[in-house]
Amino acid sequence: MTKLALIVAMDEERGIGKNNDLMWNLPNDMRFFKEMTHGQIVVMGRKNYDSIPERFRPLPNRENCVITRNPTFEAPGCKVFNTLQDCIDAYKEDERTIFIIGGGEIYRLALETLSLDELYITEIDHTFNADTFLHTFDEKPWKKTCIQTQEVDERHAYAFAIYNYSK
Repeated sequence: MTKLALIVAMDEERGIGKNNDLMWNLPNDMRFFKEMTHGQIVVMGRKNYDSIPERFRPLPNRENCVITRNPTFEAPGCKVFNTLQDCIDAYKEDERTIFIIGGGEIYRLALETLSLDELYITEIDHTFNADTFLHTFDEKPWKKTCIQTQEVDERHAYAFAIYNYSK
């Protein structure tokens, strides 16, 4: 059975983006994302896909899936689906983990409609005046464990902690 996970970084107000872009540069968080999703399946919305610089699309060493309502949308090197559920169904026999990687609408759909197995949430110690936010969810059924912390240093303007939520 395929494992379903969500991976996201957010600020103190649950902000995840502004003007369809990241608001921070945190190399160790980016490394964590790359390591966790390497060799796996990543699922993103069309706006999130568009926000990735063209030279990095598709994200390397991962199977990339884009969710869009546009039936003629094409994303070279990616599989395109019209619904999140169609995408999940296409991989139900796959051994790899499906990572929901954004953006805001795809996260909301995943949190509301999917039976997620794990969440990886980076909490950044700052507020960035975001225009896109991570949907709230009931944390009661989850066990929250801190798996990595990062203090401010020459490469990281903001401290953060990465949490794993498991059932």
